[in-house]
Amino acid sequence: MSTPYPFTAIVGMDDLRLGLLLNAVSPAVGGVLVRGEKGTAKSTAVRALSALLPELAVVAGCRFGCDPAAPDPHCPDGPHGSGPGVSRPPRMVELPVGASEDRLVGALDIERALSEGVKAFEPGLLADAHRGVLYVDEVNLLHDHLVDLLLDAAAMGASYVEREGVSVRHAARFLLVGTMNPEEGELRPQLLDRFGLTVEVAASREPERRVEVVRRRLAYDDDPAAFAARWADEESALRARIVAARALLPEVRLGDAALLQIAATCAAFEVDGMRADIVMARTATALAAWDGRTDVRAEDVRQAALLALPHRRRRNPFDAPGLDEDRLDDTLERFKGEDDDDPDGGGDGGDGGGSGGPDGPGGGGIPPQGGPEGPEASDTPRESEAGRDDTPVEPESEPEPEPTSGPGSADGDAGTGAGAGAGAGEQSAVRAAEPFRTKTLSVPGLGEGAAGRRSRARTEHGRTTGSRRPRGALTKLHLAATVQAAAPHQRARGRSGPGLLVRRDDLRQATREGREGNLVLFVVDASGSMAARARMSAVKGAVLSLLLDAYQRRDKVGLVTFRGKAAEVALPPTSSVDAAAARLESLPTGGRTPLAAGLLKAHDVLRVERMRDPARRPLLLVVTDGRATGGADPVALAARAARLHAAEGTASVVVDCESGPVRLGLAGSLAAALAGTAITLDELRADSIAGLVRDVQQVRQPRQQVSSDNRRDGHNGRSRRAA
Repeated sequence: MSTPYPFTAIVGMDDLRLGLLLNAVSPAVGGVLVRGEKGTAKSTAVRALSALLPELAVVAGCRFGCDPAAPDPHCPDGPHGSGPGVSRPPRMVELPVGASEDRLVGALDIERALSEGVKAFEPGLLADAHRGVLYVDEVNLLHDHLVDLLLDAAAMGASYVEREGVSVRHAARFLLVGTMNPEEGELRPQLLDRFGLTVEVAASREPERRVEVVRRRLAYDDDPAAFAARWADEESALRARIVAARALLPEVRLGDAALLQIAATCAAFEVDGMRADIVMARTATALAAWDGRTDVRAEDVRQAALLALPHRRRRNPFDAPGLDEDRLDDTLERFKGEDDDDPDGGGDGGDGGGSGGPDGPGGGGIPPQGGPEGPEASDTPRESEAGRDDTPVEPESEPEPEPTSGPGSADGDAGTGAGAGAGAGEQSAVRAAEPFRTKTLSVPGLGEGAAGRRSRARTEHGRTTGSRRPRGALTKLHLAATVQAAAPHQRARGRSGPGLLVRRDDLRQATREGREGNLVLFVVDASGSMAARARMSAVKGAVLSLLLDAYQRRDKVGLVTFRGKAAEVALPPTSSVDAAAARLESLPTGGRTPLAAGLLKAHDVLRVERMRDPARRPLLLVVTDGRATGGADPVALAARAARLHAAEGTASVVVDCESGPVRLGLAGSLAAALAGTAITLDELRADSIAGLVRDVQQVRQPRQQVSSDNRRDGHNGRSRRAA
C-alpha cells in the first residue's frame, strides 16, 4: 500500500482542510463539495484525510463493516452475535465517473432469486464505504441518476436495492466528498443543495507559497516514507484532536441566540428550503467542538455561513456561487444576542475565519503549517478568502446599456457593395436580452447516447418497451417475458410443485426508452448585418435561452462564430454551459458574413466529436439572417457547405434573425440546403402566439428532420399540435 501524502503537509487551502475536518468530526454535516481548477490538490487532500481517521471496530467477516457495539439489524450478513470484533482503518472508496448503478449500490443474483428464492447479494461501493470516506472525483460528470442514489444514501444513512420485488437494505453512513472543475459543467441546483458544505480552491499566486508547494511535493516523490515520517508528530496530534472533538460534540450547546442568527442569515440571503439552516447549525456545532468549546459563538455561525451558503444561492445556471461578506456581517450584528459577547476576545466574526484560536485562522480548525519542510501558512493571507474576494457579486440593479446598432444601412452587409461596406467596422459587444423559455428542439429517431432530457434514446432508465436476451450480466429483468420463455418447458424439466423452474436461457433483459443528451453546436452570425437595427441583443438573448435549455436537458454545447473573413471556434464542445454564456456575452459584431466558413468550421468540429463520442448525436443550431457576403457567389458557397451537413444526416435548425418590412428569405433557403428546419425568433418562444397555432415545419426525410413541439414545459405536460 502506497504512503499517502500527509494532511498536515498541505500548504494553504485553509477552507478545504477545515471543511474536511469538520465532516470528520461530525459526518452529519453532510459532506463537502470541492470546486476548483485542475491541479489544486483536491484529490490529495481527500486521500490524506482518510489516513487521519481513527481505526474502527468491525464485526469479523461482515462485508458491510457493522459496528460490533451496535450492529445493523438489517445487515444482509446478519444477525451478528456479541463480540469484541476486529480493528481496521476506515476505507477510502473512490467512485469512478463511468460506474454503473449495480457497481454503486450492489447487485442481486436475479437467476438464484427466481429459481431458488435466495437473496444472493453482491455489495457495491456504498457498502464498502460504510463508516469510511466515499470520494467522487469529477462529480459533475457523473450521471444524474447515480448522483441521486448517492445523495439519497448519504441523507438516509442506508442503501436500498430493489429488483423485481426482491429487496435488500444495508447501512451506508460515510463521509461524502465530491470534487469538480466548474469549467466542465455545473451540478443541478437540487444536487448542489444536498452537499452540506462547499469550498472554492485555487492555486496561490504568491511565488513563495508556490515554491513551498513544489519543494514539499518533490521531497514526497523522492521518498514518500521518509517524508511522511517527518510529519508523523503533526499527523498524530491532528488525529488526537479529531477524536477529542468527536467526544466533545454531544456536549456542545447551540443557544437560541445562535439559532436566531442562523435563521436570520438564511432568510437574508433568500436561501430556498430549510436544509441550509440545519447544515449551518450542525457546522457551527462542529466548529465549536473542533475549537474545544461547548458553546456556539457568532464567529462559528459566520464561518458556517461561508461554508454552507455560497452554493445554495444560485438562482440560475449562469450565476456564480458566492456570498457578500459585508451583508453577512451586518445580518449577524443586527441579530446578535446578549450571550454572544466573547469574554475571551475570541473575535467578532469580522476576520473572515472563525474563532481565531492559537492554531491559526479558521476557527482554530487549520492545522499548523510549520514543520520540517517550510514556514507556517499563517504567515500568509488565507488563499481561500482571496479567491472569495475576487468572486463578482451581483449588483442590486444596473441600468441596461443601449445596444450599439450597426453603421450604415439597415441591412448592413446584405450582399451589395454598399451594404458590405457599411457593416465593415467592428462593434462593441452588447448585452443579451432577457432569456425566455424555448420550444423543445430534439433530434429525430432513436439514439443510444448519454442519459439526458432532450431526444428519444435507448437507456438504462425509462419506460419498458420490450425485451431481449441479456448480453452479459442481467441488470433489468423483464418478468413477463421471462415467465413466457420458461412456461413451455415446465413439464420437460419435471416441475411438480407450485414454483416455476427457471434457467438462465429463460431470462430476458428489459429494453427501455428514455431521453438522451445531445451535442448542441451553436453557429452564430456576428457580422455587421446582425448588428443592424440592434438585433444582436435579441439574438444573444435567444442563444442564451437555448443555452439554458441545453443546461436543463444535460447537453454538451459548443460555439462557432463567424464574421469578417473567417470563422472561429469560440468554445469547443463542453459540458460547461456557463463558459458558453460567458463567451457569448463578450462576442463583438461587425464585418462581412462568411457564412460558408462558419458552416465548414462547424463541420470540422462535428467530425472530430463523432470520433470522440460516436454515440452522442449532434444538433446544429445556426443563428443567422442568411445573408452571406464576401468572395465570389457566397450564397452558393454557403449552400454547398450546408449540403455537407445534410449528407451526414446532421439534425439542423436555422434560427432566422431577419427583420424589417423587406425579407429575402435566405434563412429558409439555408435550412432547405441543410435538410433542416427554419424558425423565427418569435416562433422560438414556447409561449409565442405563432407557437400555439402551428409547429415548426418539418422536412420529409425522417432521419434528417428536427421535431419541435409546443409542450408547456413540465408543469402541465400538455402538447398542442397543429392541424
